[in-house]
Parts: sequence; C-alpha cells; structure tokens
Amino acid sequence: MPKHNKKRNIGIIYEQLLQTLSSAVINKDQNKIKVIKEILSSNFKPGSHLYREFRLFNALVNTTVPSDSLANRILDEAKRGAKDFDLKQLNLEKSKLIKSINYKLNDSKFYSQRVDEYRSYATVQTLLDDWRRGEKANMTKLLEYELKVHSMLLSEKRSSTISEKVDPEVNKVTVKIMLEKFNKKYGSTLNSEQMSIVKDYIFNSDSQIIPKLKEVKENTLKELSSLKKTCDNKILSSKVDKVYKSVMTLDENTVDDDNMSRFMLVSRLKEEILEDKKNEQ
Repeated sequence: MPKHNKKRNIGIIYEQLLQTLSSAVINKDQNKIKVIKEILSSNFKPGSHLYREFRLFNALVNTTVPSDSLANRILDEAKRGAKDFDLKQLNLEKSKLIKSINYKLNDSKFYSQRVDEYRSYATVQTLLDDWRRGEKANMTKLLEYELKVHSMLLSEKRSSTISEKVDPEVNKVTVKIMLEKFNKKYGSTLNSEQMSIVKDYIFNSDSQIIPKLKEVKENTLKELSSLKKTCDNKILSSKVDKVYKSVMTLDENTVDDDNMSRFMLVSRLKEEILEDKKNEQ
C-alpha cells in the first residue's frame, strides 16, 4: 500500500484522539480530558468539512451490508460525497486540527498510538484522494481500492454491545471504559438516562453538560415527589425519602467522574423505586 500522511487521515486521527481520551479518563487526568473534549467539539462540528469527512470514513469502515448491489450503491454515494468538498477548506480544517493537537495536547506519543483499523482507514483515505483527483488518478489503482472498500463493506463487523448503543458515532473503547468503571463500582448495567449522562460527560463541554444535569435533577425530584404523594407502602416511602434527599444534595455544576457516578447512581435508585411501585400494583 502506498504511504500516506496519517496525520491528515481523519479516521486515524479521530481514533487516536479517543484513545487518548480513554487513557485520560482512566488516569483521571481532568485537564487532558477537558483539552481533548474541546478539540473534538471545536473541530468536528456538524456542517464542517472535517465532520463530513469523518462521516464518510465511518460509513465506509464501520458499515456492513448484505449484498454486492448495496455495497456498490454506498460506494457511488460516497464517491459523489467525496467530490462535493471545498478541498482548500478541508485542508485548512485539517491543519487547524493538527495544530490544536500539537500545541494544546502536546503529547509526544499521540501519533504513535496503534489504531486497529489502520489499514482500512489508509485504504479509504487513498480512495477518497483518488476520487478527488478525477481523470488525473491512476485508474488501475483506483479500481483496486474500490474493490478493497467493496470487500470491507461486505465483511462482518464485530457485534454491537450496550456501549455502542449510546450513539453510533461515539467511540466504543471510551464508553466501554466508563460503563465498566460504573458497573464494577455499583454492579449494574446502565439505563438509557445513565447512558445519556456518560455520553454527555465524555463528548460535550461543561457548559453543555450542566443544563442537562440540572434537568435530570429537576425531573427526578418531580417524579419522586409525585411518587411520595401516592405511595401507601411505608418501606417504599422511606426509600423515596432517602433518594429524594440524596438528589437534593447533587451539585449539577460539578463535572467530574465522582459527580457523574452520583447522578448515575441516583438514576438507578429512582428506576428501582419505580419498578417496586409497579410490582405492587
């Protein structure tokens, strides 16, 4: 395979950013977590050329289709999409991303991180480049890489897990680590509200997370208050009181691992209480 500049391969760079984020989460490096989240949110904004390029990579590397005809249709759509770019703007955005990584993250080991799907991302980047060259591209090589990506689309990808159901574009490794940390501490799988908290914590800025945590807190208090008024079971009512007091002490303005775990734990307790109430009826 011809050499290519992996620093300008968005599929590879995105994976390396998320691997670095995973490591920062494990090590509780709040400063690095904040820097990476800022890099992701500022560079991969919906509508940007980087975001559109990432979507192309994601579709071609991670999608599995059942037939040749469907794989051909996806390739045709991807080819049209690849050509519908302002290449000057795309390259400017790539340069801005690299500069952010080099100066804000300043991690000497960043670009040496191993990416499992490296060859697939390199193949896709080569194909995108050749599509954009048009008549200047080597037609023999172009056909070779189209066939490779066609085979990739038909190949079976590993089955999805609960961590992947948070969002199809959320990195699997990072979310899996967060889920395992919580499950190890509290011994349960996560409900939809808890998974939403994990997703927001990893990929959104503090200013975006805080209003959502406030909403979770307010909705939980409202639901528990309503439950308390209709609850005749003294034991269950006592549980409601305990959880209500715990929710009242939650600080939605603190964004760190421990506080996210508190919100997630309260969400689980609330779900258990509602389930107990349902079983009584």
